[in-house]
Amino acid sequence: MFDALKSLPSDPGQLRVAAEGLVALAKAQALEIEKLKHQLAGHNRHCFGSKSESADQLNLQLRLEEEETAAASVVASEDTSAPSEPKQKPKRKPLPPELPRSEQVLTPGETCKCGGSLRAIGEDVTEELEYVPGRFVVNRIVRPRMACKCCDKIVQAALPSRPIERGRPGAGLLAHVLVSKYADHCPLYRQSQIMERDGIDLDRSTLAGWVGQSTKLLEPLADAIGRHVRTGAAIFADDTPIKMQARKKCATARIWTYVRDERPWDSQAPPAAWYKFSTDREGRHPTEHLANYQGWVHADGYTGFNDIFAKEAVYEMACMAHVRRKFVDIFQSQGSQIAEEAIRRIAVLYAVEKTVRGISPNERVALRQQDAKPVFNELEAWLAAQLDRISGKSELAKAIRYALGRMKKMRGYLENGSLELDNNCAERSIRCVALGRKNYLFVGSEGGGKAAAIAYTLIETAKLNGVDPQAWLTWVLARIADHKITRLDELLPWRYAASAA
Repeated sequence: MFDALKSLPSDPGQLRVAAEGLVALAKAQALEIEKLKHQLAGHNRHCFGSKSESADQLNLQLRLEEEETAAASVVASEDTSAPSEPKQKPKRKPLPPELPRSEQVLTPGETCKCGGSLRAIGEDVTEELEYVPGRFVVNRIVRPRMACKCCDKIVQAALPSRPIERGRPGAGLLAHVLVSKYADHCPLYRQSQIMERDGIDLDRSTLAGWVGQSTKLLEPLADAIGRHVRTGAAIFADDTPIKMQARKKCATARIWTYVRDERPWDSQAPPAAWYKFSTDREGRHPTEHLANYQGWVHADGYTGFNDIFAKEAVYEMACMAHVRRKFVDIFQSQGSQIAEEAIRRIAVLYAVEKTVRGISPNERVALRQQDAKPVFNELEAWLAAQLDRISGKSELAKAIRYALGRMKKMRGYLENGSLELDNNCAERSIRCVALGRKNYLFVGSEGGGKAAAIAYTLIETAKLNGVDPQAWLTWVLARIADHKITRLDELLPWRYAASAA
């Protein structure tokens, strides 16, 4: 330090230049320190906060279960009449005899078509493993073979359609496996261990096959939910990363969510969540998902949605929650009074939203114009004024510029009662994916990701409508194989809720 002082110039002009350089250096270092503190605070929240979504260690066993799920989806779409069984077919183990059994007898009747009476000459017994919540049972489907006493013709009742042909799982068991994995976030290898404690020997690969075939069967129903979502005047869109096993290392794939929820403005339209899977985050994916959509889209500012908003009939609604989050991060890391004031002003806008929830769109607009618009205008003007008081390179300045840019695309909610102040509806819908990836960690292939998107669509839509997803899926899986595709809407969760009421 003393050597540095000795090297200072003695000329007053040169000394002033040196002092100005030191001041500029100190300012630059202060900004760098502020930036690093902000980043460190964010990393600490990411690693240790209650909403941490840090990457977990990969597990080979979990990867295999997703690959088998995808493989089963491909097999289910092929012609079942073609011989596709391997040469060394594993031997099917008998169902435990101690399990309770319910028996159903299907008889062709007592009289032959020729007029003669039928007599029993034998029977075929088909056993399927079923799951009743809390216990396993075996359904025995007995089909007596009857022979006519006059013409010796042998008749037998047809075996009813089942979710998986030539398979043993009942509709309730398939629904239980799907809900356990995608609603309760229990990976298939854990489910296999749980079943083993009940004396049921079901390998994880078997469960993976059931998941793949079930989601393939249910895919048209998920597509119907997607069509319902895209008919909404305003929807919520978001995406979240999910790991996908690749050849050398895991790649970052995406789960996209599109939500229609009109309950805040007292609409009778059923809420629904539609999920789609992609291997990357390119903007072409949301553009394809919403190709024919017309209306408002709540989004978080991701540039991949820009092609959608370039259309004349699609309008962007920005998210205040993302604006607020940046000020919260700065206040927590730096204690900035400006950030604290911004949070307080935003809280006033949310207080107004509590008063307008559940009323008609026209009433919402009237109250927002009266109570929210003055606060919104003052917030925008106040934020613009703060930029002249702080360094343009600081994290706070970046947050303010982001807020001003998004608020221009947020004004629509003041004029439209069918819009919300934020995109939290979509963010809530991806919580199930965030919780699930902490347990099964990643999907093994593109097919496994598509199966997950179908399952999330069905389960989360049922939950939005107050329907027990396991009861509904059991009901659907028992019927969908014989249900006409033109009457698919009859199987939607809100139709099930209405019939069960």
